[in-house]
Amino acid sequence: MPHHHQPAEHDDIWSVEGRFQHLIYSPKGGIEGLLIETEGIVTQFVIDPDDAASVAQLLSLRRDQALVVEGREARPSPKSDGEHVVYHFERLAAADGRATHAAARETQVHGKVVRLNFAKHGAANGVVLDSGDFVHLRPQGMERLQLKPGDQVQAEGAAHPLVTGSGWVIEAHSVNGEEL
Repeated sequence: MPHHHQPAEHDDIWSVEGRFQHLIYSPKGGIEGLLIETEGIVTQFVIDPDDAASVAQLLSLRRDQALVVEGREARPSPKSDGEHVVYHFERLAAADGRATHAAARETQVHGKVVRLNFAKHGAANGVVLDSGDFVHLRPQGMERLQLKPGDQVQAEGAAHPLVTGSGWVIEAHSVNGEEL
């Protein structure tokens, strides 16, 4: 049985220790999750392919790397019984015995707007700067600030790397001195 640990403060989140085996791909070529092995037992973690921060964490993993992965146990599939336990990925808690810090860090970015970014439903939700950084403002922030290509932006907020590795996603709480 894999080494599972359930932290007291998160009744439905489980920590599973094991060795990274490989990524799991979607039929469209995205990343849907990963497999780890603990003492010969395979455990699968599935992720939302649109969760760029989680996908970014998985891209640097190496076969047989020691991991601690946190997840929520998945309900049985109506399609069929699986070959192993399946969890919904919450976070990569440790790699090679070191805690991972996927938590965002406070940062400041500045640059010129090169394009707008859009939410899944089509509303503008932020801007991409000439630095490659994506400043996420939510549709309400975009309506309020009325940013457009060519505008200069200085944004402050929590940041984490883009899955492409080419910049940062900034959850802006301040843009051009205006609090959001």
